[in-house]
Amino acid sequence: MKILVTAKRVTDPYTKITLKKDGSGLDLDGVDYKMNPFCEIAVEEALRIAEDADDPEVVVVAIGDEEATKEVRTALAMGGDRGILVEHEEAELDSDLVARILVKLCEEEEPDIVLLGKQAVDGDSNQVGQLLAEYLGWPQATFAYKVDLNDDEDGATVKREVDGGVETVSLSFPAVITTDLRLNEPRYASLPGIMKAKRKPMDVYDLDELDLTDDLKVETVGFSLPAERQAGVLVETVDALMDKLANEAKVI
Repeated sequence: MKILVTAKRVTDPYTKITLKKDGSGLDLDGVDYKMNPFCEIAVEEALRIAEDADDPEVVVVAIGDEEATKEVRTALAMGGDRGILVEHEEAELDSDLVARILVKLCEEEEPDIVLLGKQAVDGDSNQVGQLLAEYLGWPQATFAYKVDLNDDEDGATVKREVDGGVETVSLSFPAVITTDLRLNEPRYASLPGIMKAKRKPMDVYDLDELDLTDDLKVETVGFSLPAERQAGVLVETVDALMDKLANEAKVI
């Protein structure tokens, strides 16, 4: 069984981000980076599936500049078998371009499962998995919090979180699965794993080699900070409170 899993490089969600003075983008000087937390969960699930599968291989994919190899190596240190870096020097990517890149890799690698984090904490778009499944014509299960493979490894039963409850779906392979927070707890890379990761193979592609262009369907025209929250006011009576809720806040 071959599993393709993403390891996106994102800004550390605990790092304070500031905007450039002209509002054209984010000021990333001195900002720390790490693997997208949802991708960490996807990598962990890929490794757990591989532990019980016949003839398993976990292939880790990242898209970005040379620095993105760090996230791939981290996933390899956790237990992945092989890495792929698709070089893209420009900071700007949209979900459609990422999905089209992954389509080309799926055509090349022919995986049984593609595992992705349901979203990336920098863009929060939650679109790549769905776009990828649509382009490939494969079944998909999003927001997975439990994945059980069939005994013959030709499909899986996936429990997914939806508004108001849990939905259980069955799908056949090849398939796309996106991971939610409660699916698992990612392991730490061991020191032996870190040492082994340095020797594991990594293929590097550019968009030309994948016969792709970097045309974007989404254009970011500017950034702005949200309005500052106004200070609250004290009211002396319940009637005054109800008046403000009805006439100022307009919530009743």
